[in-house]
Amino acid sequence: MSKGPVSQFIQHHYRHFNAAALVDAAKGYEQHLLEGGKMMITLAGAMSTAELGVSLAEMIRQDKVHIISCTGANLEEDIMNLVAHSHYRRIPNYRDLTPQQEWELLEKGLNRVTDTCIPEEEAFRKIQHHVAKLWKDADAAGERYFPHEYMYKLLNSGVMKDDYEIDPKDSWMIAAAEKNLPIIVGGWEDSTMGNIFASYIIKQEMKATTMKSGIEYMVWLADWYRHNSGGKGVGFFQLGGGIAGDFPICVVPMMYQDLEWHDVPFWSYFCQVSDSTTSYGSYSGAVPNEKITWGKLSIDTPKYIVESDATIVAPLIFAYILGW
Repeated sequence: MSKGPVSQFIQHHYRHFNAAALVDAAKGYEQHLLEGGKMMITLAGAMSTAELGVSLAEMIRQDKVHIISCTGANLEEDIMNLVAHSHYRRIPNYRDLTPQQEWELLEKGLNRVTDTCIPEEEAFRKIQHHVAKLWKDADAAGERYFPHEYMYKLLNSGVMKDDYEIDPKDSWMIAAAEKNLPIIVGGWEDSTMGNIFASYIIKQEMKATTMKSGIEYMVWLADWYRHNSGGKGVGFFQLGGGIAGDFPICVVPMMYQDLEWHDVPFWSYFCQVSDSTTSYGSYSGAVPNEKITWGKLSIDTPKYIVESDATIVAPLIFAYILGW
């Protein structure tokens, strides 16, 4: 398809170093899809608070991504922005804040993520009110679901529609819910909603088993991968590092080494966008070739690394793939 002005700009101006790596990764992603491959995108950091949904939602709608792995924070923060956008506060001079000024933000219920403050009452509590009912209803009925499935139920129910403060087309979670896109959330407990869920368990208001676990996510992913890795295979597009990336990429060596299934294809495309440095055993900063030694990538897997800010790089790569 013909490329739009953003893609043309990238192709003309991005010629060397990280800029060239960005173009190579975008073209590799596009070629992977053209050859019938599927793609996993992993979201670490604060991609949802960065409003990546403005471009990611369209990627989902156009079937340019087939499965997502994200942190619990990214799962919930897209919905927080959806219902509380006008209450967010941006602080461009965040580097200059004193400890006292940080404390004052806490007292105002403004939880800071770099230059953006998430409003606790309008965001966290608004979602808690609705999702806790879904948890308790499932608990009472003896039903169990994954964290993202509860969020899909919440969005698909329409109970929060009157609270939307952004165009729903810019919410990647709404796009994902409409397609019932598979989502993997390793370590969901490490999130605001995870903490809130734990509080209900401590208060003995519901059972911990009402929420399906990370182990069950891994078991589910193994089955999904076996059914989707034929032909061109599944690619791995990683934004940031951490558990959002390391958890799902390990499904391949688990099947090959621990289950001794020797017909398991390696990930067939790999790109990581991160500014993490390679030091002190860093996973986020490890070069792609290290993953060969762990049985995650093959010698022939196309490998790209863009050492830059994912909030800058990802929308540009998505724009190229979407032909913008």
